[in-house]
Amino acid sequence: MKKSSLIIGLFFSLLIFSCKKDDAVTCTTCSSPETTNSFEVCREGDGNASVSGQNTGTPYDVYMEGLREAGAQCDD
Repeated sequence: MKKSSLIIGLFFSLLIFSCKKDDAVTCTTCSSPETTNSFEVCREGDGNASVSGQNTGTPYDVYMEGLREAGAQCDD
C-alpha cells in the first residue's frame, strides 16, 4: 500500500513539474540595410517576437521570416 502511494505521488509530482510553462526569453541580434544600428529580436515566453521590449503580437518564426525576406541579417 505504501509503495503504491509513493509511486503515485512521485508520478503526479513529475507530471506537474514537466507541464510547467517555459517563460524563458531568447534573443538574437539583427541588422538591416534600412536601419543604421543593429537591433534585438526576442522570442517571448508566449512565442511572439518582441523588438525593443515591445511585443509585436506576431509569432517569432513568422516575424523572423518576414525580416529575412526584407533583407535583414540575424545571428541565429
